[in-house]
Amino acid sequence: MIRNEAEYQLASTRLEEERGRLAEHRDRLKATGLSDDEIKRVIDPIESFHLQLKEEVESYERLKRGEFDELENLRGLGQMLISLRIAQGISQRDLAKRLGVHESQVSRDERNEYFGITLERTIRILDALNVRLRTKVEIEPDKQEMAVA
Repeated sequence: MIRNEAEYQLASTRLEEERGRLAEHRDRLKATGLSDDEIKRVIDPIESFHLQLKEEVESYERLKRGEFDELENLRGLGQMLISLRIAQGISQRDLAKRLGVHESQVSRDERNEYFGITLERTIRILDALNVRLRTKVEIEPDKQEMAVA
């Protein structure tokens, strides 16, 4: 996950470089006389990396536009907190100041995607980001009872 503008710029530059290298590599393989299937087997892992990097860049761009995924049962809360900071253009340093902690603490927390964060700490971060998180509770029918009926 891209967490700041510097990482975004680096990833964007790398994506462009990889796109060119990928095309050159494909041309060189074709020149050796390999079949399309053989070229595909060689290129697939490289393309997979390229697509993953592209998805990360596009995801960061969506966050900058304020587009978020929904949470279900608070899964992905850590990523959501990072996303909220990014969408508002707040640096890790600024968030650390707002929270009264060292910047390295925010960096470490984000690297771990706030794994194991307490509810109180989550509230402090949401408050520091001026975010109101709303929830909707839905009780689903018991799946075992439905199977019996």
